[in-house]
Amino acid sequence: MKIVRFSVGDTLIMRKPHPCGDNRFRVARAGSDVRVICLKCSRDVTVERLKLEKNIKTVIPADAEASE
Repeated sequence: MKIVRFSVGDTLIMRKPHPCGDNRFRVARAGSDVRVICLKCSRDVTVERLKLEKNIKTVIPADAEASE
């Protein structure tokens, strides 16, 4: 299994959307459990790292978003 590198502040684009319809989440806390916040409805979810890594499509680093 490929290890996905991300840190606090990064935006994750997921394979499956949140029930609100958006598939973009911001990382609020990283560890063995990862806390992510939906960018559309601001709901926060805590997910196990392994389960989350399987569902990540793309990682957008926080510094890349600031420069755009």
